[in-house]
Amino acid sequence: MKSTITDVAKQAGVSMKTVSRVLNNEPNVAKKTRERVLEVAKTLRYSPNLAARGLASSKSYLIALIYDNSPSPNYIGSVQGGAINACRENGFHLVVEPLDLSGAKASGEVERLLERLPVDGIILTSPLCDNPEILAILKRLSIPYVPITPTEPNPDMSSVKMDNISAAQEMTEYLIHQGHQKIGIITGHKEHVSSELRYKGFVRAMDKAGLNINLDWVVEGDFSFRSGVEAAEILLGDGEHPSAIFACNDDMAAGVISVANRKGISVPRDLSVGGFDDTPLATVINPQLTTIRQPIHQMGYQAASLLIKPPQAEEALDVYMLDHKLIIRESTAKLHDFDN
Repeated sequence: MKSTITDVAKQAGVSMKTVSRVLNNEPNVAKKTRERVLEVAKTLRYSPNLAARGLASSKSYLIALIYDNSPSPNYIGSVQGGAINACRENGFHLVVEPLDLSGAKASGEVERLLERLPVDGIILTSPLCDNPEILAILKRLSIPYVPITPTEPNPDMSSVKMDNISAAQEMTEYLIHQGHQKIGIITGHKEHVSSELRYKGFVRAMDKAGLNINLDWVVEGDFSFRSGVEAAEILLGDGEHPSAIFACNDDMAAGVISVANRKGISVPRDLSVGGFDDTPLATVINPQLTTIRQPIHQMGYQAASLLIKPPQAEEALDVYMLDHKLIIRESTAKLHDFDN
């Protein structure tokens, strides 16, 4: 027979209200009492009924992650993983909903979703977090949300982001310090603010080094492997090609390495390739990818945590800025390392 909250309370020697407060991670419960209740609940394999908890607390214990049909599943997978971890730690569940932005009905899809599914908060990734119609719906319905990497912070809502400009500048400066002056770049999806910011970082580094940007070597992608392949066909076509290519995510960088291998261009002997994100793909491809480690998993975790336990007004922050890190692997080398 399935254990009940009454069984847990009786064996732990506390009231059912105390058990409920412990399982809902509410404050003002003594540490020893909390540990005893959790141990009994684990021993009895008690799991609270989500619907019953919702009725008792006016919460659904559901957080939704809403994203566009991103061509980079590695990125969304990492955001989702972080959000799931935060939800599990706090007795919540994550609902994941992709949204098609190719049409003009994105806001209608969000509204219909929220009519069917009551949630305690929503995580929005770019470019949805900049969609004025979607934000207006959430405001009208009084649904809390946390945007990940919005173009502009909302003074009424906390947001989570990293410094894309600084990160892209660091990657470009690393390539320059390796002796590369002829550097190409594959930008990301034009509707994602991160694409513009990473290009700004690239330009800043090139300007700082006094290097000219060859506009023929600035090619737009959409964060997908396929677009990386198509861009690499342009950059590595007949005639002179860059000695280094900075692709604005790992999927597109993998596309570059694929084309280079097919054309007999050795990476990194003949071409250095840098990526962005440090998704699992970065260590699967050969050679392994030099990239910017974006704290994607942590972003998802932080966004969900802010919805589950909103900061008090006096401690609220407008923006939670997370750190990046340059990860150096085998896809880049000094320009003259292989000269005879």
